[in-house]
Amino acid sequence: MAGSLMPDFAKVRGECESEGIAFPGNMFSPYRVAVSRAHAVRMAEIIRGIERVALLDAYREMVVQWAPSIARSDPGTPGVFFGYDFHIGENGPRLIEINTNAGGAYLNVLLAKAWGESTDAEEVFYDMFMEEWRLKRGGGELHHIAIVDDDCASQFLYPEFCLFGKLFERHGISAAIVDARDLEFREGHLFHGDRKVDLVYNRLTDFSLEADFHLALRQAYLADAIVLTPHPRAHALFADKRNLSILTDRNSLESIGADGKIIELLVGGIARTRIVSEEDPDELWGMRRNLFFKPGAGYGAKAVYRGDKLTRRVWSEILAGNYVCQEYVPAMEFETEGRILKYDYRNFAYKGQVQLLAARLYQGQTTNFRTEGGGFARVVIQP
Repeated sequence: MAGSLMPDFAKVRGECESEGIAFPGNMFSPYRVAVSRAHAVRMAEIIRGIERVALLDAYREMVVQWAPSIARSDPGTPGVFFGYDFHIGENGPRLIEINTNAGGAYLNVLLAKAWGESTDAEEVFYDMFMEEWRLKRGGGELHHIAIVDDDCASQFLYPEFCLFGKLFERHGISAAIVDARDLEFREGHLFHGDRKVDLVYNRLTDFSLEADFHLALRQAYLADAIVLTPHPRAHALFADKRNLSILTDRNSLESIGADGKIIELLVGGIARTRIVSEEDPDELWGMRRNLFFKPGAGYGAKAVYRGDKLTRRVWSEILAGNYVCQEYVPAMEFETEGRILKYDYRNFAYKGQVQLLAARLYQGQTTNFRTEGGGFARVVIQP
């Protein structure tokens, strides 16, 4: 833990309420955590290494074998808000997972303000969306952005949707928070009511847009009628956890032509991951206490199991499902007011460059926003 100052949430709450945005106070921790500059640099190097490998044609050919068909064409944009989550192991940072619609970036701007810190992250985020538009459309004016999820108002991160809407509007672009089922694809365009949508900021967790009530969005994306960000291909290239089985295997990396220095970086910097169906189940059961089990296309710590907590019933479900097993790298911990809190580091990144570094404090098996004193926490970078 770093520092004994307290954040001024009251001031930021007032700013939000003046804009008609509910302040998400239950998402923020009053504590700060430290990271060494060397570890912060190392995390950034690992992220750049992964992005370099993901540009290789041979890597893309390998991962699309388990990707849905919608992810096989390249829309020409990288996608916004990748989240790279790290623990710090005995030998430094170890990547645990990658998310391609990582939430919380704008909330951490509020958190910085509560600590009295200046940040240009809001403009960095805006420029990122404009870069997505430029890469896809070249020129042309961007008129309307839809921030899309299912049942938006009930989403835990709904206040962040509102913040992004205000950001776009401050730059003269109209924006609306839209339930996916309210979109229509007609006359070759995507509409929300009578308003044509140019760009969709996609917050859905249906990464391949397969649900029936995402049909209009799927049709518009396949027809190249919108700029969708992030998109199904981004998830397929980065966030499917089966991809980590390639990124942590020296032989696989060599076979796709990865640079030798990058191979060393990734093998040492990512928690070793394997596909359960490709391993000996009896051997895995014997090793389970040192493993985490995760669904390949999962998100948000859903159906994730620590090996030493497994029952035989759950084990049979894992064997029958689409799971990976990952080397167990414990989360960092610190003690405060007689309690032990765990934490990880989330790097929000775009095109391989870290935009913002945050921590998440929690108690329990996986990250959550239910722990008293937990939530997003500011990170202090120390020499």
